[in-house]
Amino acid sequence: MAVVPGSRVDARKVGAKSTAMTAEERKVIFVSSLGTIFEWYDFYLYGSLAPIIARQFFVGEPGTTFIFALLAFAAGFIVRPFGALLFGRLGDMIGRKYTFLITILIMGAATFIVGLVPGYASIGIAAPVILVSLRILQGLALGGEYGGAATYIAEHAPDGKRGAYTAWLQTTATLGFFLSLMVILATRMAIGEEEFSAWGWRVPFLVSVLLLGVSVWIRMSMKESPAFARMKAGGKTSKAPLSEAFGRWRNLKLVLLALFGLTAGQAVVWYTGQFYALFFLIQTLKVDLATANILIAIALLLATPFFIVFGSLSDHLGRKYIILGGCLVAALTYIPIFAGLTHYANPALEAALSKAPVVVVADPASCHFQFNLTDTKRFPSSCDIATQVLSASSVNYSKEEAPAGSIARIRIGDREIAAFNAELTPDKLNFTPESKLRESAFKKEAGAAIKAAGYPAKADPDQINKPMVVLLLFLLVLYVTMVYGPVAAMLVEMFPTRIRYTSMSLPYHIGNGWFGGLLPTTVFALVAFKGDIYYGLWYPIVIALLTVLIGTLFLAETKDKDIYASD
Repeated sequence: MAVVPGSRVDARKVGAKSTAMTAEERKVIFVSSLGTIFEWYDFYLYGSLAPIIARQFFVGEPGTTFIFALLAFAAGFIVRPFGALLFGRLGDMIGRKYTFLITILIMGAATFIVGLVPGYASIGIAAPVILVSLRILQGLALGGEYGGAATYIAEHAPDGKRGAYTAWLQTTATLGFFLSLMVILATRMAIGEEEFSAWGWRVPFLVSVLLLGVSVWIRMSMKESPAFARMKAGGKTSKAPLSEAFGRWRNLKLVLLALFGLTAGQAVVWYTGQFYALFFLIQTLKVDLATANILIAIALLLATPFFIVFGSLSDHLGRKYIILGGCLVAALTYIPIFAGLTHYANPALEAALSKAPVVVVADPASCHFQFNLTDTKRFPSSCDIATQVLSASSVNYSKEEAPAGSIARIRIGDREIAAFNAELTPDKLNFTPESKLRESAFKKEAGAAIKAAGYPAKADPDQINKPMVVLLLFLLVLYVTMVYGPVAAMLVEMFPTRIRYTSMSLPYHIGNGWFGGLLPTTVFALVAFKGDIYYGLWYPIVIALLTVLIGTLFLAETKDKDIYASD
């Protein structure tokens, strides 16, 4: 490899000691991180506003529309690996800088347009179709963003400091999420809750056009990565990065290890701590949206510096066991932490779950897994109608088998409420008018019984122990900083420079896009299926433990690796 005199690479090659961060290195970190903060801001707006977007763009029962809105959110994550392939290939062939510009333009334009799309009431089915299409564009752009930014920073960092330098990039997802929450809160406070739900939710999306302008201007000033520039000048860039990265077993094996022994567990810990925790507060514990956002924003603000702490520690202690340690401690403590959130955020719900157990007495054949992807299927059986009502009220329930063909009943204490088998319209898309009336009456009767048993419709603001809730949320985000702070440096160090952008991007985005991005939808579906508000936590627990096992057995430590050795 050619050495540029006076450069950081030159200092590394002659064994010179790493010096303090230079002005150029600070600029690299600032420019890469700032643009990525704006991209994450754009991407996370949708997640924070999912309950409102569910009402604006989808039709059906509240629980069903929320799951469908989460699926639209997940669509952006599902396509991220394809964005990694597309833009990773470009980044390894034409360079990091121009790929940055393309990804941020796509992300910013798609986000701005979301703020302009009319709702379902105005344009019907076209509304969710356009929304999902824009989410896909955002996912593709984000799929190409992270690998380039991580590679760009790492290739400027001196040996022994890659963990510390790339950790600044790792703060961008949390800072982008935090920024989105702050803009949402400011808009809500400025125009009021009613106006915000009607039209004000669009403002944070529209404001993103200003962030887009700043980001593009900043990225235009970036220089190409010195490592890539040297390879290009020497004619050593890859002509076929996809086949090199995934068509050769030596590199493909590393990609698979990076996915199953590193990023899958990191992803579920990340999304549990930052996204599912927020959804749990809002949807399950019935904490009002503004309060939930403020509490998690405080926790994020307190925990964010630990990205740098764990990134820096990984330069000395190693990346592997900090990341896997975070996965392990998260898996072991998730259930007690979320139980603690219930205790401190909605003690009335906790008391009701303990003192007023609920049983659904039903023919097992009439109970179905109600995961409705298209919102076109109705579940008319008495068991399904009963469990829909209970799930929407955050009521845990057990099931008791009843004779075949019998009508399901909800038993709350000594009281039993009979459900009913609904009739569908000829197109099978809706209940008949008579069944709708019966459904309304059943919901009213069951709701009254649920309330009488002590199940609250909303969390009482005066009963929320805010310091303890913030502490528990802080612990969840602290786990995020353990698994996420060192991961960029480790991924960069696992792959050779000529195909690094492509190789590291795919396992990162499959892990975070699929294992992590599908977490909220999967968890809520599992909760509804089992009738236990904590049952969905087994998804991140199992994935995190599998990652600990695979990573411990097969993943090598990378902190002392010379990332230029393969050039």
